[in-house]
Amino acid sequence: MKSNVGTIDRILRIAIGLALIGLAVSGSIGVWGWLGLMPLATGLVGWCPPYDRFGWNTCAVKKN
Repeated sequence: MKSNVGTIDRILRIAIGLALIGLAVSGSIGVWGWLGLMPLATGLVGWCPPYDRFGWNTCAVKKN
């Protein structure tokens, strides 16, 4: 698995995932908040299956 999620994208995914999980735990938005596990996981791992499928990449391009 090659990383395809850039730094800013990862930070946003982790923040959104934690916010959704926090809202689910507090009971504010119900069980739908547990969907926050997906952005949290992809943010922590740095790899997103749909990005890979569609050939998208938000990582910075390294110049040689």
